[in-house]
Amino acid sequence: MDVGEALPPERALAPQFGVARMTLRRAIEEVVREGRLMRKHGAGTFVAGPKIAQGLAVSSFSEDMRQRGATPSSQTLDTGEMSASPKLAKRLEISTGDPVLRVVRLRMADEAPMALETLHVPGRVAPGLKGHELDDASFYELLHEQYGIAIAGGVQNIEATVTDERESEILEVPLHSPAFLFERTSRSRDGHVVEFVRSVYRGDRYQFRVELQPT
Repeated sequence: MDVGEALPPERALAPQFGVARMTLRRAIEEVVREGRLMRKHGAGTFVAGPKIAQGLAVSSFSEDMRQRGATPSSQTLDTGEMSASPKLAKRLEISTGDPVLRVVRLRMADEAPMALETLHVPGRVAPGLKGHELDDASFYELLHEQYGIAIAGGVQNIEATVTDERESEILEVPLHSPAFLFERTSRSRDGHVVEFVRSVYRGDRYQFRVELQPT
């Protein structure tokens, strides 16, 4: 079967392989966990493409997807202004209580869910920015085009995790599926922190690529 092709319904596959539907369902779930099949809510089960490989460099999700031949898109799930807690203020290098724009987005590649992202932007960085402006848009590109801010670098922590109930529902994976947790703080060329972002990436659709050279 080709990438993107829908799997026939269980009632058709079970007799074809001579197994009970429950046995077939368990086998399909295992292949979904391996990343060779993917589920689309309300549409069915489809043959998955190869995992997205990301190098460890400063780049946006949109840029990464385009470089790998995938079409990026985003859906804003929640947005609003909040006051910085002491912990968030420390990450953003602002004062406790300062205004912060919070945007929760579902990031997709070729319309398949890839990551659940929670973005925090200090109010002084992009005054007037609304969360809905980030629908199908790159935050880095928007910063550069509308505010003249370029990303110079950042610090990103990555660890293994599993999806909770909300993350599983949004990412369309079984509960407690393997995932990657990204936490990144990025700076502009003038040294100011412009974002703190927390992202949960599907482990079955994502991998890292690191090019090593001898010292």
